[in-house]
Amino acid sequence: MSFDENQFHDIADAFLDSLFERLDEQIGDHADVDVEDGILNIELDAGGTYIINKHAPNKQIWMASPKSGATHYEYKEGDWIGTRDDADLVKRLCEELNVTLS
Repeated sequence: MSFDENQFHDIADAFLDSLFERLDEQIGDHADVDVEDGILNIELDAGGTYIINKHAPNKQIWMASPKSGATHYEYKEGDWIGTRDDADLVKRLCEELNVTLS
């Protein structure tokens, strides 16, 4: 999907805000979850931090994970899909955090 920078920010911000709300509800008792200025931080009580942020120049979402390292995602058909492995960002994050977000 091709979109301009403003559309990217609208889509990415809505995604990050929604993901924040779902994560805070699901794992808020086991992690400090915060989103600010297009950066979602998930600091796990058991150790480890996830950082999920917008990367406007490439119109991507980037994730730094203590388990899978750095990954990049492009918006395709309503989902953020990995640029290297076609993995769905939300599914990968859920598997790593061992939670189901609905």
